[in-house]
Amino acid sequence: MAAWCSGDSSTKPIFVGIYGAVLGGFAVSALFFLLSSFSSLSAPPLPLPSAATATTAVTANLSRPNPSQPETMYNRPIWKPPPRGSRMPSPRAFRLTREMVAARARGGAIVVTFGNYAFLDFILTWVRHLTDLGFDNLLVGAMDTKLLRELYLRGVPAFDMGSRMATEDAGWGSPTFHKMGREKVLLINALLPFGYELLMCDTDMVWLKNPLPYLARYPDADLLTSSDQVIPTVTDDSLENWREVSGAFNIGIFHWRPTEPAKRLAKEWKDLVLSDDKLWDQNAFNDLIRKNFGNPVEGQGDLVYSYDGKLKLGVLPASIFCSGHTYFVQGMYKQLHLEPYAVHTTFQYAGTEGKRHRLREAMLFFDQPSYYDSAGGFLSFKPSIPKSLLLDGAHNVESHFALVNYQLKQIRTALAIASLLKRTLVMPPLWCRLDRMWFGHPGVMEGTLTRQPFLCPMDHVFEVHVMLKDLPKEEFGPPIDFREYSFLDNPSLPKEVKESLLEVQLCDDRSSRCSSINGTNKHRPLLLPRNSTEEKLLNIFSSYKSVKIIQFSSMVDAFGGFADAAVETKFRNRVKRYVGLWCCVELREIGHIYYDMYWDEKPGWKPHPPETREQDHPPWS
Repeated sequence: MAAWCSGDSSTKPIFVGIYGAVLGGFAVSALFFLLSSFSSLSAPPLPLPSAATATTAVTANLSRPNPSQPETMYNRPIWKPPPRGSRMPSPRAFRLTREMVAARARGGAIVVTFGNYAFLDFILTWVRHLTDLGFDNLLVGAMDTKLLRELYLRGVPAFDMGSRMATEDAGWGSPTFHKMGREKVLLINALLPFGYELLMCDTDMVWLKNPLPYLARYPDADLLTSSDQVIPTVTDDSLENWREVSGAFNIGIFHWRPTEPAKRLAKEWKDLVLSDDKLWDQNAFNDLIRKNFGNPVEGQGDLVYSYDGKLKLGVLPASIFCSGHTYFVQGMYKQLHLEPYAVHTTFQYAGTEGKRHRLREAMLFFDQPSYYDSAGGFLSFKPSIPKSLLLDGAHNVESHFALVNYQLKQIRTALAIASLLKRTLVMPPLWCRLDRMWFGHPGVMEGTLTRQPFLCPMDHVFEVHVMLKDLPKEEFGPPIDFREYSFLDNPSLPKEVKESLLEVQLCDDRSSRCSSINGTNKHRPLLLPRNSTEEKLLNIFSSYKSVKIIQFSSMVDAFGGFADAAVETKFRNRVKRYVGLWCCVELREIGHIYYDMYWDEKPGWKPHPPETREQDHPPWS
């Protein structure tokens, strides 16, 4: 392990102490590579463009390597896989070294992220956004050998962090989560001595615009960090007014220069997180930064002295280096007429699945081609919301739940029809009147630019991670696949899927129009009686199994109910768990209110928080 941090001899005693026990794991890794080298390597199908088809525009900050240099795994163009039939390089080739970083750095800068195999799709999305912007000065740290092999085969420059991390997702706050945080701190300490500017990123963010020219505007800053600030302190693209920043500094996006103050901070941060394996790396960072904080840098009032009184810090504007709140909820950059550089999927409520879904909603996630097709096809509908529910009256708990409940009833019907027809439901856009937080608030946080009503992320209402769980069919019936509301507008959706469309209009069963013959004109919508039975739906749509998209004009009274009571019970058990809670009423010990998929079947239902702890449970019964 010392080999990949050899640039900083002061770290060796600590690294030996922490990673001495990992030498056995390294031997296992060596065996893995040795065994793999006996078989030919072939890259998996790439859902991402090759280097030849990626965007070629490169800013003045980025210079290409000398074309006369021989091509190696260190300087090979991104997305160019290794030659077919070649063998996996030895583990030594994947150690992080000064030479590896020098081969990839451009203009004295390197962009780095890291993760384990559970985040492969996030990492590929992260790399794809950067290469589309013309970047090739990037490296990915692999925390397990499975990810390292996959990245190598796909032509993504990667190095072995020696972490021997499990390949599964690490839940927030878990021991593995904290271990990943410590690995980030160790990685920064390993990279800074190499002498390059370091743009360190989490994998759950994407770049939308080249940030290097922006960062170059502040050459005297030792450190530029993002934050959890949700109230704008500036209205242009300048750094946040650090005097008014109340949100925590967020270490998901930050830029380090290899200065002595930055190195001292990195080392003390490392020592701190290694002393307590339960300490959250971001809290430790904030504590250190604010130890000696508050003196402006003379002549550069947007920078502040911090940490030891010598480190010059700038806070990146949350309007364009966006958090999950300023981008997905407030749309702050739109309201201030600015162009965002990045979006980090913070401020959300459904774990990794929720982060992935938010990026999909914004059409910023790159999925495998199979995601854009489905054996059973898709089902979508045009939501109908009365103006009175969306716009009239005060924005309060009652009007918020009235609006959301009206939408829930339509989505419930759509889920039932999708389940019946074995189709994937394309969720509708979801409107909210009130924001969601982890604490009591007056509907939206004061000072934010959140408009009411607003298009809210799906995880504000739905438990996205629960919807994706493999629930037992015996109790919950068959799974119901779903897609984000923007799915049909995604440029990645194949033309043959998009054009295979059947429009369905609801009609009154007693009207002469509804009794007209269907199917005589393929350009006319199919007419479907309201409250159609299960039998009628199955009979009508059995002729359209080859159609990729069935789009209903409405879901209001579209389905009369399941014929089999046991099937309906299982469906109810499933969809009741799909919804979460709204949080939170101010000045209440229990201030959250559960959403209820079957609110309309409970006379007198009101959006009130639980009165007692005994009443505080989801409405699943």
